[in-house]
Amino acid sequence: MRLRMILLTVSLVVLAGCQCSPEEMPAPFAMTEDAMGRYCGMNILEHPGPKGQIILAKYDEPIWFSSARDTIAFTMLPEEPKDIRAIYVSDMATAPSWDDPGVDNWVNAKDAFFVIGSDRKGGMGAAEAVPFSSGESARAFAREHGGQVTSFADLPRDYVLGQDSGTASYGGLDKQLLDADNTN
Repeated sequence: MRLRMILLTVSLVVLAGCQCSPEEMPAPFAMTEDAMGRYCGMNILEHPGPKGQIILAKYDEPIWFSSARDTIAFTMLPEEPKDIRAIYVSDMATAPSWDDPGVDNWVNAKDAFFVIGSDRKGGMGAAEAVPFSSGESARAFAREHGGQVTSFADLPRDYVLGQDSGTASYGGLDKQLLDADNTN
């Protein structure tokens, strides 16, 4: 019993040491014409709506996503790397427009307010989880475009992974999930 308690304590100390503090979290990268979407393989600047980037511990460059929803899905898919140092999504509260979500207005996804179920479609024409840095901006968007406001932690898995997204589109991640389902 004593050995088990020692091992548990050591494990907790090691795990606590592995967590990135806000000071250690890398800054977001500015989006450039070289940014290619992880799931669609296309230049993400060519798509409207919010974008995302994930910075892994083992890489110096971010992984880019053509939608905020695909960014969040990456964190839920078991086959994707889990050494995530930072998750950033476009801050649509400061975006110039839906068609131009901005290249350097990022918000930490874990601090963002998301609108799901709105009438706006993401980068590949699929349902989107529209991110905002402020709750008031998210609520105003939901009043205008429908949907509900939620936090990163409360985003429904089925919505994010396209199983309850209300979309007939199979672009981006939806197509990848459909293809994966058809091979099993």
